Order: sequence, then structure tokens, then C-alpha cells
Amino acid sequence: MKIKKNEHVIKEVFPGSIAEEMGIEPGDVLLAINDQDVEDVFDYRYMIKDEYIEVLVRKQDGEEWLLEIDKEYDDDLGIEFENGLMSDYRSCSNKCIFCFIDQMPPGMRDTLYFKDDDSRLSFLQGNYITLTNMKERDIERIIRMQLAPINISVQTTNPELRCKMLNNRFAGEKLKYLQMLYDGHVEMNGQVVCCKNVNDGAELERTMDDLARYLPFLRSVSVVPAGITRFRDKLFPIGLYTKEEAGAVIDMVESRQQEYYDRFGLHFIHASDEWYITAGREFPEEERYDGYIQLENGVGMMRMLINEFEEALDEVVHGAGHEALAGQVRRTLTIATGKLAYPTIRGFADKLMKAFPHLTIHVYYIRNDFFGETITVSGLITGQDLIGQLKERQDKGEDLGSVLLIPSNMLRMGEQVFLDDLTVEDVERELGMKLAAVEPGGKEFIDAVLNPEYTMDRNNENFVYIKAYDRDIV
Repeated sequence: MKIKKNEHVIKEVFPGSIAEEMGIEPGDVLLAINDQDVEDVFDYRYMIKDEYIEVLVRKQDGEEWLLEIDKEYDDDLGIEFENGLMSDYRSCSNKCIFCFIDQMPPGMRDTLYFKDDDSRLSFLQGNYITLTNMKERDIERIIRMQLAPINISVQTTNPELRCKMLNNRFAGEKLKYLQMLYDGHVEMNGQVVCCKNVNDGAELERTMDDLARYLPFLRSVSVVPAGITRFRDKLFPIGLYTKEEAGAVIDMVESRQQEYYDRFGLHFIHASDEWYITAGREFPEEERYDGYIQLENGVGMMRMLINEFEEALDEVVHGAGHEALAGQVRRTLTIATGKLAYPTIRGFADKLMKAFPHLTIHVYYIRNDFFGETITVSGLITGQDLIGQLKERQDKGEDLGSVLLIPSNMLRMGEQVFLDDLTVEDVERELGMKLAAVEPGGKEFIDAVLNPEYTMDRNNENFVYIKAYDRDIV
């Protein structure tokens, strides 16, 4: 049966849900809610909020059911659709001078070259959008439905410079949507990707001051350095920040935080962790991250990890049974991470080895030969770089132990696959080691290091990282 526009095939019905109770099944088609077409996921989420709704579905035999549903205001129906957005994805209409996808090598899987710039992904997944492929109708719909938060890649509030940076002649005028969203009381978060000698310095000062006008509905703005790979042939030249230049960005950001906090209760402007590491400075205290509002953008991840680790280690060292546990933990293992996080992880390993004298931990940062040494985050490490550099150490006679721990962001979400399509099994076979991917968190880190049965549930379709024992260490 042909599916028409605004008809949506149901992929899954969750057990115990309202949809299951009403007899909705996978393969059924959603036709309308309250006698209105459902354009996309925005419409769907908005329409199902009411306490009474009428849902029209077409069963697989062609029969149409009109279901009258009484529920709590925010109750979900428990349906997942074949297309998560319930319409076509909107690709990016820009050619940003710092675009990471333009710096990808050829020959990788097609999905890595897709540039999304879809406001619905901002709402659903936290993606940052530029607003350039949106019309006033789209903004008005967000305001009417109060869909929030909306995450916006601003880069600069200088209209002419924004057009240049995004290579889009409409990019400057789209800044007016910030005012519309502010007037509509829509919660927002912002992002500024700093390109050296382009939108930093006086331009960054201007951008921060301009964006502060949208407080408190614009709740945070992260300032992050542009990622630069070795595949920048014929692209706009962007330089790396020095230690002193990174420090200058931090100083500029921090000079305004207290003022914003005094007025609005938010520190508002945040420098990402990479600036502090490059500048060789301590990360800010936890309170300055406003509840880690920009965590997914690399702001405060290291501070959270450090605090969690220190708390968990204190519980282990001063908890009952530490002496017995210290005698039991006798193992050698290896931790592989990115250059950016290496000093912190190395410090964790030293503290654990001091607390557990029979524990040997090798920590190595994996140089990013695939994308270039300028890429220092663990999430962009490939399987081939991991294998190649650890195998070199094995060939030199180094004892890496039988277990290799990696951060879970090295793997594609929900799968056992690295960015270059090598698998966990490929790495284990080549290195002769058991691999375990560790979810971010200080307690998880300690669990993985101390317990030899820490493993991954590879039969779980969601590829959940688990501890294969009945009791927690801490």
C-alpha cells in the first residue's frame, strides 16, 4: 500500500503503552490526530499533549480505526515511527569555513558526509542549527508549540562576518530569529565556533555582548575552537591556537561570567574544556558550569569526570573492605584515550595504583594519524590507529596486559564499530586483548579498572555497557 505525504508508518509499539492498550501494532499507519494532518515530529509531539485526543490509524488490512484516548496531559502514546522526524531530513545550506565534514577523507560511509541543519534534530537530539534554512513560519511554529530548548550555532553576531563564515548570503539576516525566539520566551542555547583571526578577539567580545541581550531565555553560550584535520586542501586557512591565545579567550569569557550571574543567576558564557587544556589551566569549579548545561558541547566534561572520580575513589579507599580488596586486585591493563584527556586519565591511573599496589595501569594517548595530529579528542580515534600504535608497543616487548579499556565514544553509538568501520572484534583479534568500552563517569572508570569481570553486553541490541557482577565496588 502506497504511503502518502503526512502518513506515518509505525515501527514499534512499546509494551505496556497506551498505543498497545488501544490495539495499535507495528506496521499500522498514523493518518491524523484530532482530524488534522501530522506534518512531522513537531506536530506529533504537540498534538498528543492534550488529555483527550482522537487518533486515526489505518490497519495493515486497510481498515481505518478512530481511537478516542483519555490520558494524562504529558503522557506519551508509546509509538516509534520508521522515520524519526516523520518527514525528510533538512540538509545544511551553508558551506562554513570550519565545517568538519568538508575535512573528512574520501571513501568513508555515506552517512558521515551528510550535513544536517534541522531544527527538529535540535529539539530531539540537541544538535546545533544555523537557522539559515528556516523561514519565519518555522520559527512561529516553534514559538506556538513552545518546543525547547533550541540549540543555535551563532558563530558571530556581525551579519556580514556571519555571511562570510557560513558562505551563505542570508546568514546575517537570519539572526533576527534570535529576537523572535526571545520574544516568544523559547529557551535557547548558543554556540560560537572560534576560528583564529576571524571571529575571535574584538569580534568575540561583540558577539558575547550582543547575545547577553537574550538572557535569560538564551541560557548558555559555549565558545569552542574549530576542529582542524589534515584534509583541508583548498579550504579556508584556519590556524591552531597557541597556549597564550587560548588563555586570552578564557580571560575574555571569564571576565563576563560574574556580571551575568549577578544579574540572571547564570554564568551564561562558557569556554570549552579544550581551551583550558591548551592553556594549561585548571578547569573551573563545578558551580560555574550552571548545572553542566553545555556538557554535550565539551563544556565541563573534565570537571564532572574529575569530581566523580575523586568522590568514588574516596569511597573505595575509606570504605569497609579496602584492605581486602587491595590484596585481591592483581592485574595489568591498558587504557587508550585521546591526547586531550590523557593528563587527566594518567592522573587517575596514578592515584589508583597508589591505592592498589598490585595494580599496573598503562595509559597511552592514541595519536590521530587518520585525521591528523591536530585532532586530539578520543571520539575521533579510529580502530586502525588504535591497533597500529598499541601493536608497536607489543612488538617492542611491552606487557600491555590482557584487557584494553577505551572510552565508549570511540564506538558508534549503539554498535561495536569504530569510525573507520573496524569492529571491536577486529581490535581484539589483532591485539590479543579483551576490549571493554567504558561509559563516561568517575565511578564507571574505577569499576572498569578494578573489576576483571567488567565487560560489555554484546547481545543487547542497544549495546549497553554493563558490569558483569552482582555487587558494586563502590
